[in-house]
Amino acid sequence: GGLRWSDRPEDFRTEVLGLVKAQMVKNAVIVPVGSKGGFVLKTPPLASDRDAYMKEGIACYQIFLRGLLDITDNLLKGKIIPPKDVVRHDPDDPYLVVAADKGTATFSDYANAISIEYGHWLDDAFASGGSAGYDHKKMGITAKGAWESVKRHFREIGVNTQTTDFTVSGIGDMSGDVFGNGMLLSKHIRLVAAFDHRHIFLDPNPDATKTFVERERMFNLPRSSWEDYNVALISKGGGIFPRGAKTITLTPEVKVSLGIDAAVQAMTPIELMRSIIKAPVDLFYNGGIGTYVKASYQSHAEVGDRATDALRINGDELRCKVVAEGGNLGCTQLGRVEYAMHGGRICTDAIDNSAGVDCSDHEVNIKILLSAAIDAGKLKEADRNALLAEMTDEVGQLVLKDNYFQTQSLAVSGVRAEKLLDAQTRFMRHQEKTGRLHRKVEYLPSDEQIAERKAKKQGLTSPERAVLLAYSKMELFDELVASSLIDDEYVARAIVTYFPTALQQRFADVMPTHPLKREIIATEIANSTINRTGSVFVHRMKEETGASAAEVVRCYILTRDVFRVGDSWSAIDALDNVVPAATQSEMLIDVGRLVLRATLWFLRRRSEHMPIADVLAFFAPGVDTIGKRLPEFLSPQDLAAMQAGEAHLTAQGVPAALASEVARSDAMYSVLDIVESAREFNRHVELAAQVYFALVGKLDLRWVASQVTALPFDTHWQAMARAAMRDDLANLQRQLTSGVLKLSPAITDPEKLIAEWEAHHEKALIRMREVMTDLKSARESDLAMLSVLLRELRVLA
Repeated sequence: GGLRWSDRPEDFRTEVLGLVKAQMVKNAVIVPVGSKGGFVLKTPPLASDRDAYMKEGIACYQIFLRGLLDITDNLLKGKIIPPKDVVRHDPDDPYLVVAADKGTATFSDYANAISIEYGHWLDDAFASGGSAGYDHKKMGITAKGAWESVKRHFREIGVNTQTTDFTVSGIGDMSGDVFGNGMLLSKHIRLVAAFDHRHIFLDPNPDATKTFVERERMFNLPRSSWEDYNVALISKGGGIFPRGAKTITLTPEVKVSLGIDAAVQAMTPIELMRSIIKAPVDLFYNGGIGTYVKASYQSHAEVGDRATDALRINGDELRCKVVAEGGNLGCTQLGRVEYAMHGGRICTDAIDNSAGVDCSDHEVNIKILLSAAIDAGKLKEADRNALLAEMTDEVGQLVLKDNYFQTQSLAVSGVRAEKLLDAQTRFMRHQEKTGRLHRKVEYLPSDEQIAERKAKKQGLTSPERAVLLAYSKMELFDELVASSLIDDEYVARAIVTYFPTALQQRFADVMPTHPLKREIIATEIANSTINRTGSVFVHRMKEETGASAAEVVRCYILTRDVFRVGDSWSAIDALDNVVPAATQSEMLIDVGRLVLRATLWFLRRRSEHMPIADVLAFFAPGVDTIGKRLPEFLSPQDLAAMQAGEAHLTAQGVPAALASEVARSDAMYSVLDIVESAREFNRHVELAAQVYFALVGKLDLRWVASQVTALPFDTHWQAMARAAMRDDLANLQRQLTSGVLKLSPAITDPEKLIAEWEAHHEKALIRMREVMTDLKSARESDLAMLSVLLRELRVLA
């Protein structure tokens, strides 16, 4: 994890604790889990003597690292070597990696030299980002990760940040990794104000094109401050001011851009910086150090960052549309929640800036793999560094994939926030019972607060959902690592896709020897599952079926790949900035409904523990066959509903082929039963499909399904009852189809088969239709009425 050179000698432990809490969320995407550390200089030289100050900082950093390695296990030739003269109360654990952090970003080579001095098995993988590693600032990886959140927030309000000008205020300067790189990620940024520890920058009406070029020039200087900015490019009324000034006179242009009362003539630098944070801009981008936003009901003492007490504002005072947290701890969690409750768009620092530690994680695991390749004689040691450099861009893409999908998951769950509240509450209670989660520590709402939100029809905010996203992944990771699922050959392929293409092509046979193989597979599977299904999916499946987490994931993988859902998801993702974000979320929710129902279908039959590849071979051909011809088989009502769904999507710009796929996802759930029935009675799958959907039309089962769907599901038990009734109806449809198929094996005409079946069950059909007529005449159906109807269908089946 990151080791920080703290400049807060009085409360650096509070600072590190805050970083640890943020790290817990980032642990969901790295292998294995990360931690945080920090140190301060007890007797620092004068800060004005920069060389002496840096020398002392490096020396203290080295002392810290030697102390850590003195008590860390080593791994030599596959054997654990405990540290000499150390009494160990913990299990074997040779994995210690230090990552760059504030103040230590350029110290990786010092750390790796100590690793080599100690003979630590990780060698120069001990500290990521060294001279033979991935330089985060050159890659701009942390800022790019935060920008995935920015792009997502703006897409949700109908703005493409890469083609449309938008206003920004922020904290940082162009020499900083996160701020400097961030302010170069769109040529449409109009930076109206910013400040760092030295200067205040004001440009009330900036020209996006010209100022981008100037920021780029400053970023490329060896060392820069806002004083290096070409003032000739600053718009009327702007300027650059030292933070040490007594007062700063405000121009009319600055007052307008920052939303300051026209009557105010001047401000102190502190007052002006607070106004910059509160500015009514499109984006507030935090690339600085310190906590600048708290909740109105928090005290400054609770925040624990005295250095920024004078600058700090409340979440309900933020007037920007979007907050991006490139820097850690920029807002308290309660400050984020307050801002979000007032309509602001924000994730958390752990979501926004996870790309840095994620990149370090990939680097270390790649270096471990390459060491194994060298030992196996498959790579020359002299060629390693060139290979590492060649893969830089793809490593960045692999990292940003995590940022993309985590923000997508939060966005989709936000669309369903109110409906998910009950399931999220049950998940939180489960996490509390297991001792994993403490709601107060994570600032999650109490049961009383949840009741208030229910009454107001409010769900969890994005920062709160981010916490649950992380906890669901961490729990799933633990359960997967302990299970045999990741030993299934099909699932174990995930270790290959974790690495860049060049390594997949050259060293796939070495990957199974990676000492973190199980952890990598479990992390990849946990991430892909939760990102696509949401934080409560696995827990809900476990509650409804009594299955283990590994069984849920196995059935999810079966569903995903039997129905080729991954292709649909990729096609939906490709529509970013092409169709409205709400349309994408709607499609993901529609496809997600198929995933949920089909996963439940497989879970009901989880006793059949065939290898995943064998189950796919059984179902996939039939699913493909019916999928291609589905419109031919559907009843007129189902076909009309599907075509209406297609038309709705195409009207919003969705390509016809994808609109058709998504619109038919509801009907495709039935195909699992159809394929099994066809196999059971040795019938062609097309015939089984024709019979199945013809019965849906003849018995008006679509209407029955719509009445089940209309049942209330506000509470957990109502949702369970509705789901059970839906399952019963699906099972009856399958039994009815089987009843037709097993009649007269010689008959292959579906209409003749059904006619013969109807003749066999004439009385039962009359009775069933009488009950349905009664139900249709009622104002609305309830659980009792539908139970009676299902009983009649059961008799018929």
